[in-house]
Amino acid sequence: MKKATCGVVSKKEKNQGKIKITSINCIFTKNFNKTVMQLAGFIKQTRIKQDDLVEFEKLFKSYYSPLCHYAYKFLKDMDVAEEIVQDFFYNYWKNRQTIDIQISIKSYMYRAIRNNSLKYIEHLKVVKKYEQNFIETNSSDSGLDSNELEVKELNDIIEATLNELPERCSQIFKLSRFDGLKYSEIAEKLSISIKTVEANMGKALQLFRKNLKQYEEIAC
Repeated sequence: MKKATCGVVSKKEKNQGKIKITSINCIFTKNFNKTVMQLAGFIKQTRIKQDDLVEFEKLFKSYYSPLCHYAYKFLKDMDVAEEIVQDFFYNYWKNRQTIDIQISIKSYMYRAIRNNSLKYIEHLKVVKKYEQNFIETNSSDSGLDSNELEVKELNDIIEATLNELPERCSQIFKLSRFDGLKYSEIAEKLSISIKTVEANMGKALQLFRKNLKQYEEIAC
């Protein structure tokens, strides 16, 4: 039988004690660092809410590039990714006094960029759908241009639709469909965002689809 020892701590027990202390210290350090980061983020948010432009510029410089690369993972287009990030920072500064961030500012930014990127992709799908419908409606297979009279009627509808659109919307459509410019080229030419170009193209294509559909119904 082993003799009972009283007040004597074995080497194994000492090592286990050291491991426990080390684990506790690691947990404490992690929690402490997390608290410090959250506090720093809260201070940053507060300063920005108080119109601290210097603090906002620091945030922009620190996260602009990482956020662009994060958005690129979804969009596969760096120009669009940069547009998404720029729009985010623009809206954040514009609405700085009313935005209420319940999580860390870093998490808030990454979540916003992710959501905005996914919304952009969905919007792009809608725009492409309208473009395809427009092309199909105006293809030679539709029979709309089978004679000169129908061609003239179709041209009249296109002209009327362009006049029905807001001036900027009509201008964007002409640059895209008549001049063959890409959305990024139109945005640069008119000093607007790519998202603005897409929104106007979606509106224009929707109206064209509606008017051409009415024409088909009358022709039938």
